[in-house]
Amino acid sequence: MSQFFNQYFNFNVMGEHFGEVFVHFLQNLLLFAIAAVLALIWGLVLALLRQSPGRKLLPVRFVTIAYIDVFRAVPILIIILMISGGLPFLTFLPKDIRIPEWFGRPDPFWYGIAALVIVYGAFSAEVYRAGIEAVPRGQMEAARSLGMSHLQAMRHVIVPQAVTKIPAPMLNELISLLKDTTLVSVISFSEAVLVSREVLSERLNSSAMTLTAIFFLIIILPLARVVDKLIARSQLKITRGSHIEVA
Repeated sequence: MSQFFNQYFNFNVMGEHFGEVFVHFLQNLLLFAIAAVLALIWGLVLALLRQSPGRKLLPVRFVTIAYIDVFRAVPILIIILMISGGLPFLTFLPKDIRIPEWFGRPDPFWYGIAALVIVYGAFSAEVYRAGIEAVPRGQMEAARSLGMSHLQAMRHVIVPQAVTKIPAPMLNELISLLKDTTLVSVISFSEAVLVSREVLSERLNSSAMTLTAIFFLIIILPLARVVDKLIARSQLKITRGSHIEVA
């Protein structure tokens, strides 16, 4: 048992490498912040395209549904490897796109962002769709009767109501996104897990990895409790509504 604790909970190793691991954990948080914003925007675009009406837009809906289904099914690790391994060889694209080094960040950083946005955009699109479909159809009909186009009705009436119905599931997706930033280490982006593995190879001790896990716990556990409260609040509203209907 002492060997186990020495291997994973050696506070001397944690103390020596605390600053190094923390600085690189901030890279995980930066990955998360940029990818989360872009994925939320991209997911909303996909959800609106999926809800586009009419036969003329059937091909758009078909492509959108295919995109969502494919990228929800393929492991994100494969997407990261395909983007990092394939994009540099697409010579018809400008070099700044194939090997991006925007804002002083290395290309693995942007490959990771691209993969996270592509995948989590698909997941968030389904969350948005659930929220949109939870809005009563009469809301759309009322908006159209006032002379709004479909897009105007979605923008001013449907989407604002849908967003209020999805905080808990969307926050769950964001928690998963934060954890998946560690996968970018496979393309040699220097974030907390990669640095922890380097410490492991040097010191033959996994305590730096435990320290990384603690950093994630500090961020994710409060978010998980927020999700629980949001779910409980939503269930309470449903219960109250059912009591009103029965009365």
